[in-house]
Amino acid sequence: MSQLSAVKQSPVVLVVEDEPLILLATADDLRDAGFTVFEAANADQAIALLETHHEIRILFTDVDMPGSMDGLKLSAAVRDRWPPITILVTSGKTLVGRPDLPEGGRFMPKPYNTTRVVDAIYEMID
Repeated sequence: MSQLSAVKQSPVVLVVEDEPLILLATADDLRDAGFTVFEAANADQAIALLETHHEIRILFTDVDMPGSMDGLKLSAAVRDRWPPITILVTSGKTLVGRPDLPEGGRFMPKPYNTTRVVDAIYEMID
């Protein structure tokens, strides 16, 4: 099986979330849905993973995070450096409008249903 077909069969997602229980639950749910998942607790960890794991195709990030940048700044940085990556942004505190998102990005408010997240990701990558 080629690497390309492996990626097509198991989309690779990077979940960025500073709340450990939400990160763990979301990553587990996405794995159960058939995704390969990397986890990061902040934007700096996310950038490091993106620099070393070129198979990542989807970024699912929270907006409100401590560290050098929030999820919106991370999304903009990812769009600039890795344009093919699909971006899905979430928040339970901030309502994000289309002008705040990088081109092609989507917003999903918390609390979210994993089925809706999975459906959104498949819609975005098809």
